[in-house]
Amino acid sequence: MAILPILRFPDPRLRRVAIPIAAITDETRTLANDMLETMYAAPGRGLAGPQVGVMLRLFVIDVTWKEGTRSPRVFLNPEIIEASEVEWTGIEGCLSIPGVPASVARPAEVTLRWSDLDGLHRTERLSGAEAICAQHELDHLNGRLIIDLMDEDARAAAATTLREMALA
Repeated sequence: MAILPILRFPDPRLRRVAIPIAAITDETRTLANDMLETMYAAPGRGLAGPQVGVMLRLFVIDVTWKEGTRSPRVFLNPEIIEASEVEWTGIEGCLSIPGVPASVARPAEVTLRWSDLDGLHRTERLSGAEAICAQHELDHLNGRLIIDLMDEDARAAAATTLREMALA
């Protein structure tokens, strides 16, 4: 397994929409394993293909590993098919925008459909941290970042840090 470089804001690839994975290959499996290893090393709870410069609809998450139990999950071609009306608002961080936490409101539960690494189609209702993390990573697949979800005041407060990142 390899640790992959994580793209940082304002890399334009973070704003591109990822394309569907047409076939699950050994390269897809290797990429998923490398992304998990990269996520753990970062250390984060999720990582999407575009964050490592791979413009494929793939993300990995593990929301429990920092508490001592690894539960890695891989999602290929994910899509939200239902979202709760109840929202959760909390602080999110992003490996591609380090040092810029964002208060984000998201549906508290989502029903996600995806394929796994064996090509099996899955559908599951996610809640709590898993739902939030999956939505965050799915945003990356659609070229959307947490800074897009900040309110005006929060974006203004982060403006200096974002400008410094753009100049780096």
